[in-house]
Amino acid sequence: MTTPRFDELIHAPSRLSLVAFLAATAWADFAVLRDSVGLSDSTLSKALTTLEDAGYVEIRKAFVGKRPRTSARLTTSGRTAFDQHVLALQEIVARAGGSVVPPSRSSEQS
Repeated sequence: MTTPRFDELIHAPSRLSLVAFLAATAWADFAVLRDSVGLSDSTLSKALTTLEDAGYVEIRKAFVGKRPRTSARLTTSGRTAFDQHVLALQEIVARAGGSVVPPSRSSEQS
């Protein structure tokens, strides 16, 4: 069972988006991450380095022909930290009496 734990490192919006994207895939190329999460090259690079330093992300550098290719994936520690962070966020929302799932459009118009 996963214990809820708020993680300040993951919570920053750019890192949270990045970790959430990586949680849904095995390996992701730098360009795919950049475009999917909507970050600049430098912001993505800094976020990946921060997550790598924490042991949450593994970075692989290789060459395809003469072109460098950087890929990243969540480590087991990164996956656990993300799962714990999501549970902590769900608890915060539940204590506030809110719903984790947004209401449907039809109920908003009533």
